[in-house]
Amino acid sequence: MWVQSLQATPNYHREGAPFHIASGDDLGALQELELRSADGVRINGWYWPGVRPENVLMLHGNAGHRGHRLDWARGFHELGFGVLLLDYRGYGGSDGSPTEEGLYLDAEAAVAWLRRRPGGMIYLGESLGSGPAIELALRHPPAALILHAPLASAVDVGRAAYPYLPVSWLLKDRYENDRKIGKVASPILVIHGERDSVVPLEQGRRLFDLSPGPKEWLSVPKAGHNDLAYTGGERYWSAIRAFLEKSVIRPASARN
Repeated sequence: MWVQSLQATPNYHREGAPFHIASGDDLGALQELELRSADGVRINGWYWPGVRPENVLMLHGNAGHRGHRLDWARGFHELGFGVLLLDYRGYGGSDGSPTEEGLYLDAEAAVAWLRRRPGGMIYLGESLGSGPAIELALRHPPAALILHAPLASAVDVGRAAYPYLPVSWLLKDRYENDRKIGKVASPILVIHGERDSVVPLEQGRRLFDLSPGPKEWLSVPKAGHNDLAYTGGERYWSAIRAFLEKSVIRPASARN
């Protein structure tokens, strides 16, 4: 369930059991991170160095943890980018319990760590992670922003799932992306599955329409919410590659 009717928060599907980096392949290059948010919460992450100076900050969705995103992160790493996979508070062995403001503080801690490294940043917000990604884009504009199955707001997701509940009265953590996206000046790529039953396609499209640009849109036929990259396949990665070449790679080359 997206809405916890008595607690007035989204139902965070966190998995809090600690875990370790899998051995084999190129995963030995992953670096364990332990960060502290501004309110003192310990959060975990991995950093995967790339051959390019730019880094992708992956802000994951509502379920699972960073370990479930390794194959996805590998796609960005194969494009040459460094990747920081963050576990919010309460996820993947990180301390604390998730809240909207808490997730923003966790994302801020990741940005503070990445800013000590050379090169620009690319924010990737998956589903619920679109909230921290857009908030970060306002506070610390990135070189590019990728929104993967993003929600217009938590209220809109709740209404779609429970049309007969007074969701707007119940929710405290609202993630009002549709009220913020118009102030984001960074290049934006919005990707959404046409069969997404968790966050309907029209929510991603609304964010795209509200974005001031430059912006690009990719809808993936037959893709739902959790299989977007897998179902999109080469078309998905080609769109990301072309977007980043236009927004990040070529401008950087032109300055050298």
